[in-house]
Amino acid sequence: MDPIEQTIRNESLVDILTFFGIGLAYPSLDRLIGRYRFEVIANGELFKTYAKLFEDGILANGEGPVAIKGPNWKAPRFMTEKRYS
Repeated sequence: MDPIEQTIRNESLVDILTFFGIGLAYPSLDRLIGRYRFEVIANGELFKTYAKLFEDGILANGEGPVAIKGPNWKAPRFMTEKRYS
């Protein structure tokens, strides 16, 4: 299993979006996450969680459709621990 697949299958949706949400537009996130965890798209959880990250200041609007780090962004634990490198 490649590191991206491992991350998406094993980590919380909040952590996945906190990490991958920076640099990818929502349609790209939808395709990437849907490849390994379609159920979060089917039940609407992906969109709700993505919107909540903006409300909480974890993600912010950048130029165009790509989000940037918000004022409350912190690196997810799997990233700081380098779990999937």
